[in-house]
Amino acid sequence: MAISSKEFKEVLIEGLHLEDIETDEIDDNDALFGDDGLGLDSVDSIELVLIIEKEYGVKIQNPEEYNTIFASVNSLLTFINENR
Repeated sequence: MAISSKEFKEVLIEGLHLEDIETDEIDDNDALFGDDGLGLDSVDSIELVLIIEKEYGVKIQNPEEYNTIFASVNSLLTFINENR
């Protein structure tokens, strides 16, 4: 069963301890890193990889794909759903 966008956003908020943000404030096309989106940093990226492995059993094998996989909330969710 595919993970819903709302469920995934809840895991992001809880796992990364994002305070003062609700799931409906995160757009599926928001960038995960940088000033334009959620504003995550390199420490968050390590935590995010661990969360994905723990919560969904998905490992990102090829570091060259990181930029594509972590481009947005939607791209990461698509990757997880395709690799579960």
